[in-house]
Amino acid sequence: MLRRLARLTSSTSHSKTPPWANQVEHRKKRIRAKDVAVHFSSLGFRIILEKQMTGHRVDRSICGWFWDYVLSQGGDSTKILPVITSPTHYLFQIFRDGITFLTCTQVEMPPLMALEFLSRVADVLTGYLGGLNEDLIKDNFIIVYELLDEMMDNGVPLTTEPNILREMIAPPNIVSKVLSVMTGNSSNLSSVLPNATGSSVPWRNSDVKTSSNEVYVDLVEELDVILSRDGILVKCEAYGEVHVNSNLPGFPDLTLSFANPGILNDVSFHPCVRFRPWENEQILSFVPPDGEFKLASYRVKNLKNMPIYVKPQLTSSGGYCRVNVLVGIRNDPGKVIDDITVKFQLPSCVASVDLSSNVGAVNVLADKAYCWSIGRIPKDKSPALSGDLVLERGLERLHVFPVFCVGFKIVGVALSGLRINKLEMKNTAGRPYKGFRAMTKAGEYEVRS
Repeated sequence: MLRRLARLTSSTSHSKTPPWANQVEHRKKRIRAKDVAVHFSSLGFRIILEKQMTGHRVDRSICGWFWDYVLSQGGDSTKILPVITSPTHYLFQIFRDGITFLTCTQVEMPPLMALEFLSRVADVLTGYLGGLNEDLIKDNFIIVYELLDEMMDNGVPLTTEPNILREMIAPPNIVSKVLSVMTGNSSNLSSVLPNATGSSVPWRNSDVKTSSNEVYVDLVEELDVILSRDGILVKCEAYGEVHVNSNLPGFPDLTLSFANPGILNDVSFHPCVRFRPWENEQILSFVPPDGEFKLASYRVKNLKNMPIYVKPQLTSSGGYCRVNVLVGIRNDPGKVIDDITVKFQLPSCVASVDLSSNVGAVNVLADKAYCWSIGRIPKDKSPALSGDLVLERGLERLHVFPVFCVGFKIVGVALSGLRINKLEMKNTAGRPYKGFRAMTKAGEYEVRS
């Protein structure tokens, strides 16, 4: 059973819409679990919030089993499989910004549906609260419970579109908090049901009115790189998202095409995207929600254009270790590379450290972790970090070598090579303004020494 769930979870084929978008009533009997609960927990394995989604209560002891499992796998929540089988339940979990979102069921259900629902919950809370951490959830727990009530009905995902939820539940602000204290009414629920909830296009109202008439498309990419000790490129791929900010009145119909869609892998879409045009012509045809939303995500594999090189050199003998790290531009992207940082954690066997750099500053974080903040690479010299490490008594050489994690940001270019061809608009008033932007930043960019 676990192997079957794992195969389903690792499936990367793109789908037209989440299973509940247009076929909820048809599938209710098949996907409803006997018991469903959602738990939020922090890095310290504390339960922040618990929500029972069906009439059959899930015992909280399942969280204890999950934490024991995490500890048995090394204690790193980011490395845990998203689908886990316990002796009594199937568990589904995602990890976002230090918070673990955990749900469980006793019967079989589509694993991707559970994981997609948890991702929607995390995205909605991030948009509502302006971030995601333990304090924000505790300070706004009433709104969190109200959102969970609307997003799932007796074990079946229901309203998950952020724009519709904002019409039903007002986001928290200072005015609403003051009024709740003065009136004693802590509910933010609207008494009027949004008219889009009964529409065939539930993510958009039919009478949207805006003062502007514009739409922006952003390509936001993260570059994942692994470079071995010998300088061999083990992995280089980009994970990207297409973000759209639509401020168009009425009921617009948009078509977005790419100059080179053949490079895309693992594509997934917002429910507004029509699947048939993409399958036949590789174009995105959609009626956009109002405001900002993620239209699609993708992955581009087997890239070669690393923008930055990091060359660490560590030589140790006689209880000391000499460190030299060079940083420079490897492939010029044609745009300014900004916010360059190099983070690394020294092994516990290092007793003392003396590091300095000719560009930027070296800051000590915690547990012998260091951050070299470079910013921009100057034209007249290459950034270099050097210094000595003193090992603990009895050690002659360094046996555990650090991994250097690189961070950067490049505005104005998508390093995957993906290019937008054109954006066509129908059912729009006048001539809307449209704009395109791109940005690439470092994801898991690791250089091993």
